[in-house]
Amino acid sequence: MRKYNCFLFSALCLAMMGCHSMKEERHVHEHEHEGMEEHDLHAGEIVFHEEQARAAGLEVITVSPSSFTEVIHVSGQIQSTPDNEATVVSASAGVVDFAGKYLTEGMSVKSGTPLVTVSAKNMVNGDPSVAAEVEYESALREYERAKSLVADRLISQEEFEQIRLRYEKAKNARPSAVTSSGVTVSSPIEGYIKKVYIKKGDYVDVGQPVVVVSRDKRLQLRAEVSEKYADRLPTLMGANFKPSYGDTLYKLSDLNGRLISYGRSVDDNSFYIPVIFDFDNRGDIIPGSYVEVFLLSLPLMDVIAVPVSALTEEEGLHFVYVQLEKEIFKKQEVRIGLSDGERVRILSGLKEGDRVVTKGTYQVKLAATASVIPEGHSHAH
Repeated sequence: MRKYNCFLFSALCLAMMGCHSMKEERHVHEHEHEGMEEHDLHAGEIVFHEEQARAAGLEVITVSPSSFTEVIHVSGQIQSTPDNEATVVSASAGVVDFAGKYLTEGMSVKSGTPLVTVSAKNMVNGDPSVAAEVEYESALREYERAKSLVADRLISQEEFEQIRLRYEKAKNARPSAVTSSGVTVSSPIEGYIKKVYIKKGDYVDVGQPVVVVSRDKRLQLRAEVSEKYADRLPTLMGANFKPSYGDTLYKLSDLNGRLISYGRSVDDNSFYIPVIFDFDNRGDIIPGSYVEVFLLSLPLMDVIAVPVSALTEEEGLHFVYVQLEKEIFKKQEVRIGLSDGERVRILSGLKEGDRVVTKGTYQVKLAATASVIPEGHSHAH
């Protein structure tokens, strides 16, 4: 029994020694394989395989000098043009009721759509619209009778003119849309409700604003420009803008835009000069919204510029990723200049012929943390 136990112990020791030897051999083999994969990499280079590139939708451009428009980067606001808005006022005094179930901002309306009714039925002095209607009917009857009397010379021309003036006055004072519910106030144009000034049950006077209707076929871009750029305003050629509620960049050149005017003086309170453009509204731009504005000035020639999507930023420094070979990339620091919202001018760090990643930049950046070879260390032979 003792011999059997000694034999079993010896066999177990030999097996353990064999497993240890196999692990060491596999480790050496994996290290050699890893060394083969990194054999052609140099310091700071990044491996980004073709499969990764397809998954990331990688896109690369070849850098070449081109024209680039000088930019003044400012803030601004989208506004409705004066001829595309109508302020609807009450034609009589009284209590407001909605013509429909509700009246809300953003609601579409047609020209002639009833918006509210104004009634003075329960007012202390009675309903002025009823009194105006009675006065109009009385003046109309007297006017029709006077026309035949003056033709037969039964009344003088002077008497007739007095009767006619009373009729004209009553006609103008008469509300044009009187119903059993009161005086109806309708939209004068087709568009949407931009602003509602009243609530159901409010009291309004004659001429008091009720709603603002806007059709917004054309909009205005108002940019506020610092006085230090005053000498560059005559050179403005157009503008791009980006609303605060999204990342879409709009180009006035694509929206039939044009420069309307710019201020010749500075506001004492703001120290800014207004610059006004107008453009076609394609339906997804919200009047009243604040925007980031890129005013475009005279173009510069032979400028190196890349799309905004090519840039990454780390601790105030800017970088791009340059393709060296099919699956080899390098992180490259660049010094940037102005941006037109679409492209950024590169002042240093890139040259003509460099291939720069413009889509999939973030994925290459992530790959860099896994595959980059530290400076001062290389597997190349």
